[in-house]
Amino acid sequence: MLKAHSLPLALILTCVLALASFSAAQALPTLQDHTHDQDQDQNQDQSVETLKVRVNVVQLFFNVKDKKGALIPSQTKNDFELLEDGKPQTIKYFTAESNLPLTLGILIDTSGSQMRVLEMEKEVGGAFLNDILREKDEAFLIGFDVNVDLLQDFTNDVHRLKAAMNKTRINTGGGGGTIIPGGGGNPVPTGPPRGTLLYDAVYLAAHDELSHEVGRKAMILLTDGEDQGSQLRVRDAIEAAQKSDSICYVLMIADRGFYGGFGYSGDSEMKKLANETGGRVIDVGNKMDKLKEAFDQIAKELRSQYNIGYTSTNTNQDGAFRKIELHSKQGYKIQTRSGYYAVAHNKD
Repeated sequence: MLKAHSLPLALILTCVLALASFSAAQALPTLQDHTHDQDQDQNQDQSVETLKVRVNVVQLFFNVKDKKGALIPSQTKNDFELLEDGKPQTIKYFTAESNLPLTLGILIDTSGSQMRVLEMEKEVGGAFLNDILREKDEAFLIGFDVNVDLLQDFTNDVHRLKAAMNKTRINTGGGGGTIIPGGGGNPVPTGPPRGTLLYDAVYLAAHDELSHEVGRKAMILLTDGEDQGSQLRVRDAIEAAQKSDSICYVLMIADRGFYGGFGYSGDSEMKKLANETGGRVIDVGNKMDKLKEAFDQIAKELRSQYNIGYTSTNTNQDGAFRKIELHSKQGYKIQTRSGYYAVAHNKD
């Protein structure tokens, strides 16, 4: 016979677990700051303070390429047609400068699948930073595995960035859980296993770091594209990148042997991320020469961007997504983001 107090207790326990699951589902990922032990002497750090002007001008950075992927220089404003949600827009300004300040995020996958390629990433990534960063540029470094760690915040000091990169280590630590009555004192998993928080890392790089900056912004992901255990979805990562006006490049670096011949499936989601933000995916495998070539291609693209600015004919700042179409009148391929979110800027 069921005791009188048993039913309410069972209901209470069910409600508590349901609320715990709901809270976990609603929680956003957090960026673990590992920069507190670094020398933060601002006299030695060449960081650049950027003037942030809040205006409702949509900026569009893009590359122009021929059918073979070669970059096309010397284009003018009159060579392009611009549409927003299918309606023609007037290009107010147009530049083709290669020296505009760049804000760059480097995101390195330090999960177990990268064990045999991480050292290669450090060596080639450090050389890339030497080549790409100029006096007015800034970069930051994030490592992601079972956690998402800020290893170096914004700086244009290449030595600091390389030092942080060289400290990255493979981390395959297990995820957490919740101890509940009747569980024998062992954690009971409350979600999928945590192994590679890729989508969370992109979201945090965009939302916590790049969204506070202005001008040319990009992030470069060094990963095999496999996410395991992120609290957010790839769509959330894409939305955050678009809201921060950030271009995403993905260098698909994979140790084929790690997958035991079964292959990996992260490339499709990475193509969505790159294509919708104006970047692209470059398949590197585990070859150092391909990684060097990929970094060289990205450097050339970032230094060969055009910049269009326009004021939308749709003045509603309703947070809705606006689809952008930029066409070359000469039939060239345009590499740019698919749109933007019409979010009202804070008046601060």
